[in-house]
Amino acid sequence: MSEQIATVTWINGPVVRARGSRHVSMLELVEVGEERLVGEVIGLNGDIITAQVYEETSGMRPGAPMYGTGLPLSVELGPGLLKSIFDGVQRPLPLIEMQSGSFIGRGMRLDPLYRKDRWKFTPVAKVGDAVNGGMIIATVMETDTFEHRIMVPPDLSGTLTWLASSGEYTLEDVIAKVKVGSEEKELTMLQRWPVRRPRPYKSRLGVNTPLITGQRVLDTFFPVAKGGAAGIPGPFGSGKTVTQHSIAKWADAQVIVYIGCGERGNEMTEVLQEFPHLTDPRSGRPLMERTVLIANTSNMPVAAREASIYTGITIAEYYRDMGYHVALMADSTSRWAEALREVSGRLEEMPAEEGYPAYLAGRLAEFYERAGYVETFNGKSGSVTIVGAVSPPGGDFSEPVTQHTKRFIRCFWALDKSLASARHFPSINWLDSYSEYLEDVAGWWQKQVGTDWLRMRNRAMEILSEEARLSQIVKLVGPDALPDEERLVLETARLLREGFLQQNAMDKVDAYSSLQKQVRMLELILRFHERALRIVKHGAPILLIHELPVVDTLIRMKTNIPNEELEKMDDIQKQIDEQMSRLDSEYR
Repeated sequence: MSEQIATVTWINGPVVRARGSRHVSMLELVEVGEERLVGEVIGLNGDIITAQVYEETSGMRPGAPMYGTGLPLSVELGPGLLKSIFDGVQRPLPLIEMQSGSFIGRGMRLDPLYRKDRWKFTPVAKVGDAVNGGMIIATVMETDTFEHRIMVPPDLSGTLTWLASSGEYTLEDVIAKVKVGSEEKELTMLQRWPVRRPRPYKSRLGVNTPLITGQRVLDTFFPVAKGGAAGIPGPFGSGKTVTQHSIAKWADAQVIVYIGCGERGNEMTEVLQEFPHLTDPRSGRPLMERTVLIANTSNMPVAAREASIYTGITIAEYYRDMGYHVALMADSTSRWAEALREVSGRLEEMPAEEGYPAYLAGRLAEFYERAGYVETFNGKSGSVTIVGAVSPPGGDFSEPVTQHTKRFIRCFWALDKSLASARHFPSINWLDSYSEYLEDVAGWWQKQVGTDWLRMRNRAMEILSEEARLSQIVKLVGPDALPDEERLVLETARLLREGFLQQNAMDKVDAYSSLQKQVRMLELILRFHERALRIVKHGAPILLIHELPVVDTLIRMKTNIPNEELEKMDDIQKQIDEQMSRLDSEYR
């Protein structure tokens, strides 16, 4: 049992101060009150300890004891993480519900990972091997299709003196012994790691492989690289959560970590109810078999919301170190920043812009910097890609969280309420969004699809940008005042918007577009534009081009042609050529 180190003298919501021992460390985990509520030391001044408590403090009084643990806030890492649902400080929510009902009882302490499960253990190292931190010594099938790699803790190196034989073991059974200097250390399948300390790696690699999401507006127009960071800002109701759900389901990441940070309880409930029933399109197995959910809703203690981000990123880094590609969804970093602001206010710190603490930018940078494509200590490569939702009040992108986020990410997917109101989903505004990964991933695209993807993408963006300029004129004088060449730009932009950028997440065919389908669709629309442009220059009226039967075919090809039947695209190309040639012969 931990011993009492101080006595509480001051309480302000989740922030408490206590007077006592000077032998307490910054960021040490403490237990407060008779119910031993979990907290973390965030300030030291002589013998006065300031801690933030991750549970509700109502009813606590001055004079309550504070106990020290001597450990930092850490997460448990090992087989059993996948398929789990945790709160912000890694308490297992399904087990808590069994014990205390729909609401978390105060002071509840349950092991995050179930100790009695037996895992089928297969050694891959040999006795006598020199082992370093991160080296894989055994494997365990965590689910029917996912191999969990048992690693030596990152801060340990020595000689392997004993390794358990193949068999079934629990998390706490000793499975290896490593001689470090003159002493021998026992290893189990269970590790702990401080959440605020990034896990080490051998080297950081360049980001040149895109995270394929199956969403055309993301993959083709604004790709994020594996190991990169993207932000999705948008007002209420613009589709942030659904966009993240689509990425979580379809992205070519091997592990998904989804953090519901401060979102409304009913919204998080939908996630918790839907995810266990979703099918992984690649394996045909339940999607939860490669997913870890962290739920910290807006009615849960505010300080734990701040911790949930770090809990999630540490779990993501653990799977990265095994050599897997991990996608982390944080929904939303604005609620996390609000938790920082509330705790900062209770600490009576000097506020900065809009009341946020002066260290907001530093905390956001710490979080996004933990994304990366790395070479691990076991010679494999793995990545953590962060997709952080931002919820600016009133959709104001000039507010501090959005502005600071833009400094630390290289991919910005700006959601637009007017597009969402027009039922255009994903409601990503192609004029406000950007990706700085375009040049990085262009070589990869060239190898995969064999066409100049970047040239086509830039040409399509030119058409969409020209449409935005022309639409201002159209609002003033109407489309009839424009020359036919400019009216053709409006027509092609409509094809791009309705036939390419718009995507129905609920449609069986349209929910996911393969790379080949995306490129072929874009090729056909641009081919239509170039052929039509030549004909218009010969004097053909734009109305004839607008009424061509192939126009409707181009808009409907996203739902009519499945990923496996791309040969049907050749028929559309023939239709374009035949119908355009007929017009061309009339006006040449």
